[in-house]
Amino acid sequence: MRDALKSTNTFLSFSMVSVASLVAIVLTVLLVRNVLIHNEGERDSDIEGNTMVITSRKLLQSTVADDGGTNSIGMACSKDDIVIYQGQVAPLPSGIPGYRVEISNTCDSDCKISKIRLHCGWFSSSRLINPRIFRRVRYNDCLVNDGKVLAPGKTISFEYANTFSYPLSVSSVVCFK
Repeated sequence: MRDALKSTNTFLSFSMVSVASLVAIVLTVLLVRNVLIHNEGERDSDIEGNTMVITSRKLLQSTVADDGGTNSIGMACSKDDIVIYQGQVAPLPSGIPGYRVEISNTCDSDCKISKIRLHCGWFSSSRLINPRIFRRVRYNDCLVNDGKVLAPGKTISFEYANTFSYPLSVSSVVCFK
């Protein structure tokens, strides 16, 4: 009987250490993620509706000479200059999970990008989203910033709520200097 009790205590101690280790790992990952997102850009005071503007920079080196049709790092503006961050936020009072999306123009030169369109499936939200910031036009076609310019280093953001997150990716953009 004593051996069985000792074995049970050892198992419980091991289980508690395993749970504590798992909790520590999860908290560390969340802390590191929060620090990385926080340090990604400086937050400006331009907050309107459910959008926030964040300034960020992408540092690249170029070995290509500028031929007039390229930006200052020697590459033409492209949809690769648009970066999408998506993460979970507090759920609605009804319990529906919430998500925050940040769409950034990481171009390092004076390339202005407009008519940003995303692959978004049947995107929908239980939380109201300002349609000038983000809206689904048709299946798998969402428009960002009402098609207007997203300046270099700027970010537009919104929050939505749904039982699952939608995979979002850039489908097309229009670039000009």
